[in-house]
Amino acid sequence: RGGFGFLGGPGETQIEADRRMIRDRMAKLRRELEEVKRTRKLHRDRRRRAPWPVIALVGYTNAGKSTLFNRLTNAGVMAEDMLFATLDPTMRQINLPSIDKAILSDTVGFVSDLPTELVAAFRATLEEVTTADLIIHVRDIAHPASDAQRDDVLSILRDLGSIGGENDAIPIIELWNKVDLLDDERRDYLFNLVERTEDRMIISAQTGEGIDAFLDAVSKRIAKDHHRRTVIIDSGNGAALAWLHNKGEVVISSENESTITLEALLSPQNWGQFEKLFKLGTV
Repeated sequence: RGGFGFLGGPGETQIEADRRMIRDRMAKLRRELEEVKRTRKLHRDRRRRAPWPVIALVGYTNAGKSTLFNRLTNAGVMAEDMLFATLDPTMRQINLPSIDKAILSDTVGFVSDLPTELVAAFRATLEEVTTADLIIHVRDIAHPASDAQRDDVLSILRDLGSIGGENDAIPIIELWNKVDLLDDERRDYLFNLVERTEDRMIISAQTGEGIDAFLDAVSKRIAKDHHRRTVIIDSGNGAALAWLHNKGEVVISSENESTITLEALLSPQNWGQFEKLFKLGTV
């Protein structure tokens, strides 16, 4: 491009113009990404005030997360054999044994050697995992590189800060999917391995095999680390009472003219949320 005024100048070469436009585009995308992050934070804060546990599905791309999500929620989420078939986290309510309600979140599929340029976008998507009560790591157990895919997923979660440090308290269940694609010998071997652990399950999201046992295990795992807390609530504080009944398990309840004394089983995460939401007397 030429210069200005009467005198010609070197102007701006095409490559410089292209670089400037790319920088402008990158700046615009960063602003949009920050807006997405703020919006999702508001949504997470609202869910945190709700008395229901959040379960996050993570896993390598094409591991079957969206197929499982659709089976559990009838959501109709896109489930295709392609990269990034799921980009935005999708959430639906599900029912679990002995738990009134829970929120299930489907996240983006992982890949190996994630380009650094995509880390920010992945972080915005996967921030849902950091606030979950339980992480379900879905693995394609029929894939020849299943172990390597598992390592990639855990590595990326650590890089993004979704696990590690203060997030180590979030329990993780490995869900070995696509068992319907295995031969009998391999199936028997894997089922024997699963019987010896509490943090692994085998299912087929396509056929439904093992789904009921998986849901029962999820319900028990959410309640496993619950501790008994004694809470004193004003008789008119219906919100706190409903929160405890939905988020935890009330085992004893007694009341007098002005207060209700409850003994409830709550996870450490739920107890922390309760203390932030309701400034109440405890024993």
